[in-house]
Amino acid sequence: MSAQAAVAVAPLLDDEVLLTEEATQWRLVWRRFRRHRLGVAGISVIGAIALACALAPWIAPYTFDKPDTSNIMANPSGAHWLGTDELGRDVLSRLLYAGRVSLSVSLVATTLSIMIGIAVGSVAGYYGGVADTVLMRFTDIMLSLPSLPLLLIFSKALRDFGPVRQALGDNTSVVIIIAVLTIFGWMNVARLVYGSVLSLKAREFTEASRALGASSARIILTHLVPNSAAPIIVAATLGIGSRIIAEASLSFLGLGIVPPNPSWGSMLSGVQAYMFRNPWLAFYPGLTILVVVLAINFAGDALRDALDPRLKN
Repeated sequence: MSAQAAVAVAPLLDDEVLLTEEATQWRLVWRRFRRHRLGVAGISVIGAIALACALAPWIAPYTFDKPDTSNIMANPSGAHWLGTDELGRDVLSRLLYAGRVSLSVSLVATTLSIMIGIAVGSVAGYYGGVADTVLMRFTDIMLSLPSLPLLLIFSKALRDFGPVRQALGDNTSVVIIIAVLTIFGWMNVARLVYGSVLSLKAREFTEASRALGASSARIILTHLVPNSAAPIIVAATLGIGSRIIAEASLSFLGLGIVPPNPSWGSMLSGVQAYMFRNPWLAFYPGLTILVVVLAINFAGDALRDALDPRLKN
């Protein structure tokens, strides 16, 4: 092959290599993720539990509020695999239905927190100046506040506010806990996105988009936020576990999910007076929370390692 032909072919080969690397980026991420055995086990456990909770109306032996007065606080048996509680309700059925509430609350609160954090961090990082000062100083103020006392105060205040109770009805506790967890859960994501946008807005592709006439909103949504996806995904994964614990803590203290909506935290709260008589009533929901949060943390660690470009080789 002549020198001229080699020069002509070289750009094509370079383009093919770039397209191949771009097409296989997520395949490489998946390959690195599969090497993390605890992460794969965590995803499997989360998927199995989430699927079982989603299918609770079809696979649960009983409804979560159906009492069996002839089997109050019964031991595990063929009729009640995990026994019954102080009102004769099937523990396994309540665990499945409670998981629907706990997982849904944590997932919705995490999604809303991620959206708020992305909006605040991207706007502050891209525009800078007054927007940076106002938004990030507000974020710092929110981070400096004691989260647990404020969670308790806001949850109690909103629950006792008459118009809120009338508007939401039986879903009052669910909506309030989502709102409270969202209000105090977006700040870390905002700081992650802010740092990523600061480093990305000076890159060549951003300058090229700006030179071609792309609007600021388009640059943020199509270039900056997608290129910040790795820390956002990891924060979202770990945020679900932390919000499950937060919801369980508030429910245990009587300021979270309340009847008729069950949750793992409210199941723990309801058996405080019976723990020495039948400790299994507290063991089952406590073990479920432990397993789910550990599985989510393992999956989050695996995602962090898989998405870290420094571990590509």
